[in-house]
Amino acid sequence: MRRRPMFRLPFVVTLVTAMAVGTNTQALDRVEFSLAGGDEGLTSALRGASALLALEDAQDSPDEVLAAARAEYGRLIGALYAQGRYAPVISVLLDGREASQIAPLDVPARVGRIEVRIDPGPEFRFSQARVSPLAPDTGLPEGFAPGKVAQSGLVKQAVTAGVDGWRAQGYAKAAVAGQDIVADHPNRALSARVTLTPGPRLRFGAVAVAGNQRTREDRVRKIAGIPQGAPFDPAELDRAENRLRRTGTFASVAITEDDTITRPDLLGTTITVVEEKRRRMSFGAEISSLEGLDLTAAWMHRNLFGGAERLRIEGKIANIGASGSGADYQLGLTIDRPATLSADTTLRFTTEIAHLEEADYRADSFSIGLGFSHVFGDSLTGRIDLAYNQSEGADIAVDGTERSKFRFRSLALPLGLTWDRRDNKADAKRGFYIEAEAKPFLGFDTTGSGLRLTTDLRGYRGLGAEDRLVVAARIQAGMVTGAQLLETPRDDLFYSGGGGTVRGQPYQSLGVTLLRGPVQYQIGGNHFMAGSLELRTKVTQKIGVVGFVDAGRVDVGSFFDEQGDWHAGAGLGVRYDTAIGPIRLDVAAPVRGSTGDGVQLYVGLGQSF
Repeated sequence: MRRRPMFRLPFVVTLVTAMAVGTNTQALDRVEFSLAGGDEGLTSALRGASALLALEDAQDSPDEVLAAARAEYGRLIGALYAQGRYAPVISVLLDGREASQIAPLDVPARVGRIEVRIDPGPEFRFSQARVSPLAPDTGLPEGFAPGKVAQSGLVKQAVTAGVDGWRAQGYAKAAVAGQDIVADHPNRALSARVTLTPGPRLRFGAVAVAGNQRTREDRVRKIAGIPQGAPFDPAELDRAENRLRRTGTFASVAITEDDTITRPDLLGTTITVVEEKRRRMSFGAEISSLEGLDLTAAWMHRNLFGGAERLRIEGKIANIGASGSGADYQLGLTIDRPATLSADTTLRFTTEIAHLEEADYRADSFSIGLGFSHVFGDSLTGRIDLAYNQSEGADIAVDGTERSKFRFRSLALPLGLTWDRRDNKADAKRGFYIEAEAKPFLGFDTTGSGLRLTTDLRGYRGLGAEDRLVVAARIQAGMVTGAQLLETPRDDLFYSGGGGTVRGQPYQSLGVTLLRGPVQYQIGGNHFMAGSLELRTKVTQKIGVVGFVDAGRVDVGSFFDEQGDWHAGAGLGVRYDTAIGPIRLDVAAPVRGSTGDGVQLYVGLGQSF
């Protein structure tokens, strides 16, 4: 490896920089960056590693420019090694003077021209590529093999894979015992031989807790769920950290292993946490042209009893100013207790009161329930609840008069599964999301008994460079079986229309029409299907444009029943990316069906699905 000489005392450079007299600040006139050979990929990698190019448009003092220039050699060599180039020649000139030869106390008063000239030298290939011994089933990087380009990053990846392979087998103290890495310049080859030492096989030992101020130590250990006495497994430590983060009680979580082994084979760990503020308030708003304004507010206590219990009180006023219906009011309370029954199981208590003023019915409702949610893995969760629901109100006839009163009471046992493989929950570009629920319910008095089934399927596919075009699709379906239509609680029936189903159609505008005596009613159906397709594309780094089409259908008795009907809507939208998700603006119009009522406008936070 050939390279211009460079000064090797960076702490002196730092000291001189602080004391330098030349403080006249001015822009660099020009930075010339040239690479012999014209390799575009290599040029891009080197430009990305350059410290001087980062200064090109900045107002930097000469001493700062000199410091960056002297650091340039090391940064470029690292980038060249990463590309398998081990014999480069690098020259960094400040107004014609080699930066490495400028004394720290001889900072120029002005730097007008910078030249970075690089001869990357030949590409080296592996003559030997070996990491040993390896644990069973350890996979090394595909490029780490004789005859392949000898990128330095592949050596690091291979060593990391070897160490991680032993750690996954319980050998927590696996480490590098020796390394023999030699560049053979005449043959343009790199020999890389690394020896590992697995060390003893260990088990999880005592768990210490640090940093907690309001959360009890026993609860921190319980939530983490590190299995003391079980064979060491780094995946268990990752799961423990995730469990603690999921509670929302802690701002940061870190689990470290002890440096020493406790006889005979126990390895202790320390959980260090930083607690979040105990209380938080949040507010939200969403508006559409016909559905009106929705306002939400929530207050949360993250550590109610010192065991990471979370209390959340949430209120919502919906459909403010909506055409065709009055405003809805909801107030709910939820208490979650993590690590109940198991480290991955959360106990949940919920209760809610609500007043609904829908176009087709008015109701006052109350619910209370107790249930569990369980995390089966990184993307799969399940839940089960036992809930009592009660609602009283009246159906509203097509002529707008309140006619038929109802009172529903039921005991339900909803079971749900959620499989979430999206790459980004707020703005997915790849993956899928599946949610399904089965809710058997037992009715009292005039309430029927039956089973309500729902599913929500979403898929995302990114196309082009950096997934600038995304195809997103959604299918929703639901049905109620066992109970007659008029014996089913109204909020268990299905409607279509609005931002959550079919944009461009008024909110819950599609149901089914019934004739009870001389009076005509429209209520929800007991079978429902809806689908959405979106094409999302980026116009700039922050702004995106979306085209979409939605369709929905509501039936009675079975899917595609003669009494059922369907409608559709389509439109365009704009997205503006923010740190908490894209701001959404959709404009949609009806394209099929008899429920349309002109152009609809939707504004909210996050993608529509």
